[in-house]
Amino acid sequence: MQTVSSVEALREQLEDWRHSGDHIALVPTMGNLHEGHLSLVRLASEQAERVVVSIFVNPTQFGTDEDLEKYPRTLERDKRRLKREKVDLLFIPDIETMYPFGIDSATSVTVPVLSEELCGTFRPGHFDGVTTVVSRLFGLVQPDVAVFGQKDYQQQLIIRRMTADLSMPVEIVTGPTVREEDGLAKSSRNQYLSEEERAVAPKLFDTLSNIVAEIRGGNREFDTLEATAITTLDALGFKTEYISVRDAENLTSPASDCHDYVVLAAARLCEARLIDNIEFQL
Repeated sequence: MQTVSSVEALREQLEDWRHSGDHIALVPTMGNLHEGHLSLVRLASEQAERVVVSIFVNPTQFGTDEDLEKYPRTLERDKRRLKREKVDLLFIPDIETMYPFGIDSATSVTVPVLSEELCGTFRPGHFDGVTTVVSRLFGLVQPDVAVFGQKDYQQQLIIRRMTADLSMPVEIVTGPTVREEDGLAKSSRNQYLSEEERAVAPKLFDTLSNIVAEIRGGNREFDTLEATAITTLDALGFKTEYISVRDAENLTSPASDCHDYVVLAAARLCEARLIDNIEFQL
């Protein structure tokens, strides 16, 4: 595995691959890699001859009181894991490479509407940071395919909209959520959980699963289902930000003829902010 940090070294290698006719898949990450990330790497290897993984803890997608400074940075361990997955190139840019004119002067990319609710309500500006850094990575790597995780459902929809609106020649592929045996979605932030909190955390997925079962059983009282779920989670010690049943295609409230649904949730458990979702059809 080749590791580069400069734009020049990145482009030199990419040019060689393109000259040979190889397709390139990109997996953008912030590092602290777990099995969820590695599953995306394996999916990327099925989509293209060459796989590029980026590791960059992007400051513009963190709020003022969020965990930018303490976000786990495990570069050497990440390198070992990526080598085992036979990744072709690891791109580890610094802030100056990603924001050459400074963060405050950087061009920003915004996807309105989709980015303004759910997680966007509780993390204002977060998705602007995501779309800005992803568009920058797309410009640097110019991948044929980019792979994102289903766990960040709203994020992958926003990135799909961005690539469509800006006519970016990148195919967006979404990999399924990887879970622990008890259902908890794997996340870099799970390590913030204490032993007691870790035992409670799977209740988030259980609660979403119960909502799906109710809807499949004919219950269409979405507001009531959401309110009951929030009360249940809060009684367990969560500080629930939202639980919401949406149209899976555009995150609007489901119309009467909707067939593709997603139920999404975000909740805090002490220092850890957990998100999860289940996509389903009727």
